[in-house]
Amino acid sequence: MNSAQAPVDGAGTPMDAACAGLSGARMQARLWLAQRLAAVVLALCVLVHLVTMIYAVRQGLSAVEILGRTRGNLAWFGFYLVFVAAVAIHAPIGLRAVLAEWFSWRGKSLDAALLAFALVLALAGTRAAWGVFR
Repeated sequence: MNSAQAPVDGAGTPMDAACAGLSGARMQARLWLAQRLAAVVLALCVLVHLVTMIYAVRQGLSAVEILGRTRGNLAWFGFYLVFVAAVAIHAPIGLRAVLAEWFSWRGKSLDAALLAFALVLALAGTRAAWGVFR
């Protein structure tokens, strides 16, 4: 029996079905790696942010004075954009795993919802970073 005649539960050819499983495993591995790399970036960003805020408060700087120092500073704007990107990558991937495990929500609808969530995080974070910069 050739591959065109083999039953495959609606996945196309047997090779298509096998590759779909492989690509799913590859996608899971890529998501796992992306989340771990984003976690490293997040850890560094949180550390820099907290050290900076603690230093500023100990120097007696108010929020207005801190914002005065960040206005127009491309380095801080870039830093916070990296921070936002890490959040927008890390959080939806983690939420994807939780929703799949707790609610058995899988498939394209989950991926679409989490893509929308990632975009909301990215847009809101970018807006906040812009507010600190301008």
